[in-house]
Amino acid sequence: MTPGDNGASTPEEDDPFGYLYADGQARGAQPPSGGYGYPNSVSRVRTVGERQYGQQQPPYVPQQQGAYGQPNAHYQAPETLPGGTPPTGRPPAPRSGPGRGGPNTKGLLIGAIAVVAAVVIGIGVAMINGNSDDDKSGNQAGATPTQQQSTAPTPTSSSSAGGELPKVDAADSSVQLSGGAAPATDVKASRAAGGKYVGGLNQVGASVTWSVDVPSDGPYTLFTGYSATGEDQSMTVTVNGKEFGSKLGLKNWRHAADNDFAHGWTRSYVWPTLKKGNNTISISCQPGDKCNVLLDQLWLKAGQVTG
Repeated sequence: MTPGDNGASTPEEDDPFGYLYADGQARGAQPPSGGYGYPNSVSRVRTVGERQYGQQQPPYVPQQQGAYGQPNAHYQAPETLPGGTPPTGRPPAPRSGPGRGGPNTKGLLIGAIAVVAAVVIGIGVAMINGNSDDDKSGNQAGATPTQQQSTAPTPTSSSSAGGELPKVDAADSSVQLSGGAAPATDVKASRAAGGKYVGGLNQVGASVTWSVDVPSDGPYTLFTGYSATGEDQSMTVTVNGKEFGSKLGLKNWRHAADNDFAHGWTRSYVWPTLKKGNNTISISCQPGDKCNVLLDQLWLKAGQVTG
């Protein structure tokens, strides 16, 4: 052999395009005529994995083509041949489908559904808790105060714990007047019989005292009809000789001008606790009170009501 020439070559080692070059043509290369495309080569069909280098080759056994989709009875895997080993260098293709190691799409779907369900449940619990807190705060806000008074001219509710209770004109003979308090009729719009009312209350010691019977112990509402002008007024309430916990508010709800008593008539109330039987209720002008008012009526209702 000479340098650059490795001697006679096998068809696998020939240059398939040698016939295109001068040195190839000098060695007798010809255009392909069949087989592998090499000069004077023949078609050599081998079973997959049959060829083994460096070992004695088994005799060639022709394969018989089987029906489409059916296994070939003559096929032999390389591992089953003498000295054969599984092909290396290429990882096996990933398998898919049920039981073949592919992605478990069913499991992923179930997991996603579980996550969504957990989120929905969490939101629902939060909303239920939020609604429960709102209900509790609403119930607490409705607590009824005791020993309170109001001067609203237009009460929003009217209820009584039982039956009709006494109502009297402030200028009635059954009501005791003292300290300069006296009946009068000069101012119009009094709701008492004959347009009467009690004036002369704007001096310390003036009072109106009512003796009244109630059917049972418990809380009651004492209503007072009055007229106030200018600034708001307030007087002292005494029940059975004991001063009530707060003043009787006599506010100028009608916004009547000073001394325009005909346009100042309205009502106020307090919530005293009375005993069964006779009770003495007094409305008086005490030091520190503002008593520039006229009184026309007094009445009771059972329970703590506003109208």
